[in-house]
Amino acid sequence: MSLFRDDGIVLRTQKLGEADRIITLLTRNNGRVRAVARGVRRTKSKFGARLEPFSHVDVQFFARGGGELIGRGLPLCTQSETIAPYGGSIVTDYARYTAGTAMLETAERFTDHEGEPAVQQYLLLVGALRTLAAGDHEPHLVLDAFLLRSLAVNGYAPSFDDCAKCGMPGPNRFFSVGAGGVICGECRVPGSVVPSAESLTLLGALLTGDWETADACELRHAREGSGLVAAYLHWHLERGLRSLRYVEK
Repeated sequence: MSLFRDDGIVLRTQKLGEADRIITLLTRNNGRVRAVARGVRRTKSKFGARLEPFSHVDVQFFARGGGELIGRGLPLCTQSETIAPYGGSIVTDYARYTAGTAMLETAERFTDHEGEPAVQQYLLLVGALRTLAAGDHEPHLVLDAFLLRSLAVNGYAPSFDDCAKCGMPGPNRFFSVGAGGVICGECRVPGSVVPSAESLTLLGALLTGDWETADACELRHAREGSGLVAAYLHWHLERGLRSLRYVEK
């Protein structure tokens, strides 16, 4: 038996019994962790209010089974301190809420092995929720930037300039999710699409963090870009995100 602490983002919660919850977090040092929070569904529980989705928290866990995260049972959340209550700014706005929900689902899907560190994914999620809560950029742009960077840190970075197959310098016209992004005419494969140059420029800007370019894009190009991102994510996750269908664009 042992105690350990970690910073984490609450991804989701599930009811357990009459007053408890199972809390799923993406933590800095221990990756995705599921833990039991006792009594948090009682109306007088201040502890439970800190463990809602989107919350950035410092949590103390009590682990059984020799300190293993997943041993003879889930660890217990014994203390929680709020680092940043991102949910307060996110849940009151539909566009932010749906974008944020898609971020949480994506982070969970990319960290499917509990207890395995995923520091880059954790830092991406913290930064994306901070940006989303601040409202400095359109929520759908923040979401697409997060999705593209999540793909990149997990080894699936798409190309939006040079040919993804032969490396021919861009710009290139065709786009194929299976080929890894834009491809030249010689490498064109069946099913390739021809997106606008503006949409590809936007996606490249979101991937690299060029917000000046991204914020100046037209809505029609943003919508086209979002479609490419969703298709590319679906290809690599092998199934789509449930929450993406509700995202406002």
